[in-house]
Amino acid sequence: MIQYYQKERGRLIEIESLTPGCWINVVPPHAPEDLNELAQKLDIPLDFLTDSLDIDERSRYEREEGSHLILVNTPIVNLKDQDNEAYYTTVPVGIVMTPEYFLTISAAENPVIAKFLEGRVKNFDPHNRPQFVLQLFEQIVFRFLSCLKKLNLKRNLIEQELYNSSKSSELKQLLRIEKSLVYFVNSLSSNELLKLKMKRTDLLKIRDDEDMMDLFEDVIIDNGQALEMANVHTNILNGTMEAYASIISNNLNFVIQRLTLITLILMVPTLIASYYGMNVKSLPLAQTEGGFYYVITISIVLSLILAWFFRRRKLF
Repeated sequence: MIQYYQKERGRLIEIESLTPGCWINVVPPHAPEDLNELAQKLDIPLDFLTDSLDIDERSRYEREEGSHLILVNTPIVNLKDQDNEAYYTTVPVGIVMTPEYFLTISAAENPVIAKFLEGRVKNFDPHNRPQFVLQLFEQIVFRFLSCLKKLNLKRNLIEQELYNSSKSSELKQLLRIEKSLVYFVNSLSSNELLKLKMKRTDLLKIRDDEDMMDLFEDVIIDNGQALEMANVHTNILNGTMEAYASIISNNLNFVIQRLTLITLILMVPTLIASYYGMNVKSLPLAQTEGGFYYVITISIVLSLILAWFFRRRKLF
C-alpha cells in the first residue's frame, strides 16, 4: 500500500495522489505491480524498493543518477511467538531521495515510521530532507534503547524465577533474549558504519550546517552507546547462561551422589538378606529363637552406622 503525505500549516495530512515534494510511505502489503509503477513514476531503479523489503539486507547507501538509497536497520517485535524465536528482530527501512520526492519503505509495520505519522516527533518537516533523515536515525536509536531496556528487565525477572526453580521454560526465554541481542548487536554495528560513512562523504550535504552536524554527531554517539549497551547485556546474559548451566550440572552431580550413597546404605541389609536366603543350615542364628529379629536389627544397625559415617564425612 502506498501513502502520500504533505505538511500544511504545521500538520501532516494524507493526500490522494503523487505531488512534487510529498513524502511517500510504502507499507505492507506490497504488490509487485504497484512497486514497478512507483519506480517508473519516480524514475528510480526497482532494486531500491525490492532491496528495502529484503530482511537480510545490511545497512548501506547507494547513489544512482541523482537518486539516493539509504538502508538502515530498525528493531521490531517478532510476530513468531515460538520457543525458538527471538523476542525482537530487525528489518531494514529504505529511504529513497530523488530531486522531487522523499520515500520510505519497510517490509513490516514499523513503530518508528508510526511516530512520524502520529506527529510524536518534534520539529518534523518532510520538506527538510537532511533533518528528516537524521530524525529517522535518532528515533531508530531511541527504539533500540527502549527495546534493550525491556529485554534487560525481562532478563532480570527470569533470573529471579531461576533462583527458585531451574525450569527449561525460563532457560528457553533467556535463549530468546540472547537471539534478540545478537540481532541488535549486528544491526547497530552496521548502522554505525553507515552513519560514519555518510558523515565522511557528506551524503546529506550538511557539512556547513553546524546545527545539523551537531545533531548527526549526537545520533552517532547515541548509536555507539546503544551498541555498547547491547554488548554489555549480551556478555551478562552469556555469563548468566554459563553460571546456570554450571549450577544445574552441580545439582545433578549432587543428586547422583546422594542416590549412590543411599544405594550403598541399602546394600548392607540386602547383602545380609541374600546370605540368609541360602539353603545352608550352619548360618549364624539360624537355629536361634527370634533369630529373624536379630538379623533385622543387625542389618538396621549396620546401615545406620554407614549412614552416620557418610554424614560425618559431609557426603550427605
